[in-house]
Amino acid sequence: MTIRPLRILTCLALLVPACTGDDQPADSDADLGAADDNDSTADEDVPEIDPGAQFGGLDDEFRDAAEEFGVPMTILQAVGYAETQWQMIAGEAEFEGQEPAYGLMALRGEHLALGAGLIDASLDDVKNDRRTNIRAAAAVLRSYADDLEFDRDDLGAWAPAIASMSDIAVEDALVSYIHHDVYGAIQGGIAVLDLAGAPVAQLKSEAHVVPDFTAPSQPTLAPGPDYAGSIWRASPNYSARPAGTAGQVKMVIIHTCEGNYSGCWGWLVNSQAGVSAHYVVKEDGSEISQLVKESNKAWHIGATYDCDLNAKKECGLEGYNCNNFTVGIEHAGFASQKTWNSNLINQSAKLTCDITKGHGVVRDKYHIVAHAQLQPYNRTDPGANWPWTTYLSKVNEYCGVQLPSEPAPTGTIIVDSNASNNDPAKAKITVSGNWTSTASTPGYYGSGYWFANTAPVSDGAEFSFYLAAAGTKTIDAWWTSGTNRSAAAPFVMFDSAGVKVGTVNANQQTNGGKWVQLGTFNFKAGWNKVVVSRWATEGYVVIADAIRVR
Repeated sequence: MTIRPLRILTCLALLVPACTGDDQPADSDADLGAADDNDSTADEDVPEIDPGAQFGGLDDEFRDAAEEFGVPMTILQAVGYAETQWQMIAGEAEFEGQEPAYGLMALRGEHLALGAGLIDASLDDVKNDRRTNIRAAAAVLRSYADDLEFDRDDLGAWAPAIASMSDIAVEDALVSYIHHDVYGAIQGGIAVLDLAGAPVAQLKSEAHVVPDFTAPSQPTLAPGPDYAGSIWRASPNYSARPAGTAGQVKMVIIHTCEGNYSGCWGWLVNSQAGVSAHYVVKEDGSEISQLVKESNKAWHIGATYDCDLNAKKECGLEGYNCNNFTVGIEHAGFASQKTWNSNLINQSAKLTCDITKGHGVVRDKYHIVAHAQLQPYNRTDPGANWPWTTYLSKVNEYCGVQLPSEPAPTGTIIVDSNASNNDPAKAKITVSGNWTSTASTPGYYGSGYWFANTAPVSDGAEFSFYLAAAGTKTIDAWWTSGTNRSAAAPFVMFDSAGVKVGTVNANQQTNGGKWVQLGTFNFKAGWNKVVVSRWATEGYVVIADAIRVR
């Protein structure tokens, strides 16, 4: 989960009403049907929850625990948000060998017991009482700080203690969790507003804070082999699908990780875990990891198929292992959480549409199913608050009639920050592992954007575009604005020969959510590019959202 530039959350669910009546997209495969006694999918989405009721008093609870245990309030807030988006969750099993998580701080196993012992509280209180859960996590962090002996006023120095409490064993995942999830929250900031617009809880942005931890060293990750909008993080935990109809993909299974994004894909790529999924979707929908090719069998459900649980659909598969004929999508989060980020729902629906197109899967509630629907005896995910009506409608929407949009003028090229939204023949986006994807601040183009801290380094986000012939082109840029953005974000234009043809310093603190003209430049035939540079006054972030060539 990468949150980052100051996010204003009026409601974490942000659920869109389902398409009905004349607005229902036309799709020959669409059949939402009616619920029956054997169907765990609800017909209606849960009502919107006012964040004021869910998060009221949270800042005081963080502040009190920080003062009691000598752990900076900022650290407690960031860890809590990285784990649960500040929601109280009840522990449930998802992966064999991984202990369930509890409370706002998602304490597991030995850390749950340690925290209870350190504050002399019962396990039930630590699990179920928010204030007690935060106090227990603060006590555990302090115990690690006592062992490590560092300057406790230095927020970056807390990173090793946070890592010790994370239960993440895979190094790349742990590095991502520290840099992108926890310290990304600190750098970008978080603000929760109630439905009336009043502030409820806030983590103030501190863009200058850098974790004292191993830096991300991975190169730019390749896209997933089946879904261009994903990142390829290969898991060794898979096998071949059986031959014949039993090995043909017939369903998509919706799961929850029962944990945060980095911890989830980190567990599923660990050979010792013995489990996997085809995809994992980040909490805010800004990133998707593909772990197993769709042509292979991921190990994501521990059940044989019982068609009585699925309204007597696909009974020819009765008794077969469900992994044989399904694609599994894990979603960072918990079956017990109250609300879901709207962009997670959107991006997951877009992914599911792509899977159904590729395999001819029927797009209804009997073929896009909950994990709990096929394994009800020991699983409840994705939980009672998953917005099934909205989700299935969006899957059909993405696969059927497209939403109306203003057509781009002839000859215009738009390069989006999400590779899946680009025509690869003429538009590409390239970023290093130091950039973080998010959909935190409203007003982005497409489905999200990238951001990175300003620093005197050559590590820009590259928007590349192909021209069949040389020409003079006008470049526009799109970003989300905020007070933590650079007031002089460098946009550097290069032609296909690598010659710099212009630089414009844009004030990203203003003019967000619209096209802003940067200027007119001379480009050559071939692949030209616009680079959003990080080389600006430190203490801010720069945004790479989209560019338009016209």
